[in-house]
Amino acid sequence: MQHIIDRFISYVTIDTESDPNSETTPSTAKQWDLANKLVEELKAIGMQDVTIDDKSYIMATLPSNVSHEVPTIGFVSHFDTTPDFTGKDVKPQIVKNYDGNDIVLNAEKNIVLSPKYFKDLLLYKGQTLITTDGTTLLGADDKAGITEIVSAMEFLIKNPEIKHGKIRVGFTPDEEIGRGAHHFDVEKFACDWAYTMDGSQIGELEYENFNAAGAKITFKGKSVHPGYAKGKMINSMLLANEFINELPKDEIPQETKGYEGFFHVTQLSGSIEETHLELIIRDHDARKFKKRKELIHTITKKMNKKYAKQFGEDIVITDVKDQYYNMKEKVVPVFHIIDIAEKAMKNLGIKPLIKPIRGGTDGCQLSYKGLPCPNIFAGGHNFHGKYEYVPVESIQKAIDVIVQIAQITASGDYKKDTDKKK
Repeated sequence: MQHIIDRFISYVTIDTESDPNSETTPSTAKQWDLANKLVEELKAIGMQDVTIDDKSYIMATLPSNVSHEVPTIGFVSHFDTTPDFTGKDVKPQIVKNYDGNDIVLNAEKNIVLSPKYFKDLLLYKGQTLITTDGTTLLGADDKAGITEIVSAMEFLIKNPEIKHGKIRVGFTPDEEIGRGAHHFDVEKFACDWAYTMDGSQIGELEYENFNAAGAKITFKGKSVHPGYAKGKMINSMLLANEFINELPKDEIPQETKGYEGFFHVTQLSGSIEETHLELIIRDHDARKFKKRKELIHTITKKMNKKYAKQFGEDIVITDVKDQYYNMKEKVVPVFHIIDIAEKAMKNLGIKPLIKPIRGGTDGCQLSYKGLPCPNIFAGGHNFHGKYEYVPVESIQKAIDVIVQIAQITASGDYKKDTDKKK
């Protein structure tokens, strides 16, 4: 277990925060630091065909050790961390034999990870947890996934008696800013299907995700001396507030769960003359997703009509762009890939938690690029913030799941199960 801890810590202590405002790939130069390390590590453990391209996408191969034909499968994780919270100078803390009580992350700043608020902690009593020091995120999203893939490949290389087909692994930059699969060469990866190791708690298995869009909205105003502003001033910041108030009040992230979609304001800045609003639109249902986008345009037209006489031109300029779609459409036709993952978990005594992702992964974009790619747990909790933690035992279980999936695929047992269902 210490080997796993050491590997994980060696990854999370490298800052790989991505930048949505950058136009390069990777979006930050520091992502190369971990990318280059991974290339050398893959070579060192005995992986073959290890490559890294000019955009830092990494691929490698574990050759088949069976003589019969086996589908080529892949495992994918991303090495960037979210820009939502700092990933610089991560100082992981090891909590052995967790006793179920509060964990003081930072005594000086009185930052406490408490099961009274984060009830999932109680699932891991007696286990070893890796937490933050309360000043950064941890980076288990998705460096736990990378740890699991590299460790599973190392295990298979060291134990050639375990039979498996050809396995491809891929590591990507910029997933946290929605670009992880943009330059992923599916043809070069050459897999029948793959899995992202990018979920949360142990047992998660996901093949449904949000349909996603982003909206950038500009509000135009007119600045006039406030003492003489009656009938003349138009405050663009108040226009933005008016727009937000037109959105359904309870359809926001903190009021929704499961399959419920939402609108989420992510950025708001401006002055009297001009204000910029950014929001994201999410829904699992394609029809409801379309209606959500239509509502944005309806509100825009309503406000432009309202202020047309006073302003003389459009006062609200809206740009809505789709980001990714629900992978369910691409995975259901090849549902045996879910059956395999579910069987792998059950073989290990893990209860599969099949549920929709309230977000997206590289897998949803890869699925639409021709590589069906559901998502499997990586083990972490409370991603994107200072309360992030991961149980080491969950990382080990994810490693075991990867190995099981390789074995089941090589054995062909899943075909029998599929035939029975038919």
